[in-house]
Amino acid sequence: MIETHTLPNVAIVGRPNVGKSALFNRLIGRKIAIVHDQPGITRDRLSATCTRGERPFTLWDTGGIFGAGERDLTQQVQHAAESALRDSNLLLFVLDGKEGLSSVDEELARMLRKSQKPVVLVINKIDTEKHDPLAVEFDSLGFEKIISVSAEHDRGISQLLDAIELQLPSPAEIDHPTLVGRGRGEGASNVEYPIAIAIVGRPNVGKSSLINSIVCGDRAIVSELPGTTRDAIDIAFQRDGRQFVFIDTAGIRRRGKVSSSAEVFSVMRAERSIRRADLCILVIDLSMGVTAQDKRIAGLIQKGRKPAIVVLNKWDLVKPRRGEKQSARELIEETRSRIFFLDYVPVLITSASTGENVDRLFAMIQKVQHAARKHIGTGVLNRLMRQAFEANPPPLVKGRRLKLFYATQPRNGGSQSAEGALKKSSPSDRPRSDVAPPEFVLFVNDPQSMTEGYRRYLEARIRETEPYPGLPIVLTLRPRGQKGFAQSRRSNARKSHK
Repeated sequence: MIETHTLPNVAIVGRPNVGKSALFNRLIGRKIAIVHDQPGITRDRLSATCTRGERPFTLWDTGGIFGAGERDLTQQVQHAAESALRDSNLLLFVLDGKEGLSSVDEELARMLRKSQKPVVLVINKIDTEKHDPLAVEFDSLGFEKIISVSAEHDRGISQLLDAIELQLPSPAEIDHPTLVGRGRGEGASNVEYPIAIAIVGRPNVGKSSLINSIVCGDRAIVSELPGTTRDAIDIAFQRDGRQFVFIDTAGIRRRGKVSSSAEVFSVMRAERSIRRADLCILVIDLSMGVTAQDKRIAGLIQKGRKPAIVVLNKWDLVKPRRGEKQSARELIEETRSRIFFLDYVPVLITSASTGENVDRLFAMIQKVQHAARKHIGTGVLNRLMRQAFEANPPPLVKGRRLKLFYATQPRNGGSQSAEGALKKSSPSDRPRSDVAPPEFVLFVNDPQSMTEGYRRYLEARIRETEPYPGLPIVLTLRPRGQKGFAQSRRSNARKSHK
């Protein structure tokens, strides 16, 4: 198992639109950074664990250091990139071989030399052997190690990985805080991951500000321009010995409101972040109230059967001078009524800009984790289900009525679910066992006879016994003759006799 705090840091730097994100994706082995021909697309620092070579390392993708696009962002992007330079053990200086050397490249070269960090010059877009002579021009920058690659066509990547490994410091020379890999697949199965928490919501509701308040730093770029966070970026954080990765996603807009292809990709990436998260935090702007789009995002969380917490942000903008507690209670009740299908989710009122109540978020996360460990005994569960069926019999469906034979709750949470989102998701998308939704397996005469209304009724009856705050309840229906029915009965019978 890799100790993530011993991984060296490698940062990809360069001016906008030279192919930094394409190289990042190629080295990681999957698409994480958004690749687009619009300059300035990568505005945030992205990190991931590269395991393609003999020695893993944490790879950082930075925004174009000299910026492009909105002037309000340029200084923040440059600040974030310069922070990556300071925190890195090795720099990959990426240039565009087809465009040739520019004055911006020369200025950046001087900046990198001042950093006194090892540098590998990466000449990108050298797609074929015919393009190899284009790299000669960059010798004038005076860097010793130069590698020609084509990130798009996977040319020269093996040589680049070899050059990186030769430049990496020994584990004893590394001195930086705990780093965490981004994904859970594609060769990274030997990396230990903390709980992954996706911060989701509409644009400009304060998602990045909330993360900055949590980690007490400016890791994510915060701006009043909606759509600032185009990539889903991972923020590693440790608190009281517990490890977290906060996934700061692009704001999810309605499909008709997405203004560019880059933002379409961002919405898709945010939806994917929900699928791969262990827990989702839905951020809602109190000054706007619960909107139709907030409800749609909540629906994505419900569809993915993800544990969740709702954060009502910007409390400082609406907080009354008197009756603060009463107002807060009314806002929470109103939110629950608007997002009634997530009525089991804890709601927290905060102000990311002032930090008010932000620390309470960790207590709520711990509350959800604690609830995930709750287990209803087989005897109690079967009595509960029988009483529920007797008090409110299931409706007839095509002339047949649902009949329950036996119920049990597997110890390993939702991993045994045979239907819905958990069935369709890959192992890397499924929740961690310490926040996995509780699963209840019901052996019945005909699973097709279960209606959605009756399913909700049974879930409500279960919550009367065990509330499971923040956790969706997974009901898996199996016909009595399916493999596992007799085994479950015998197993629980033996436990009851002990």
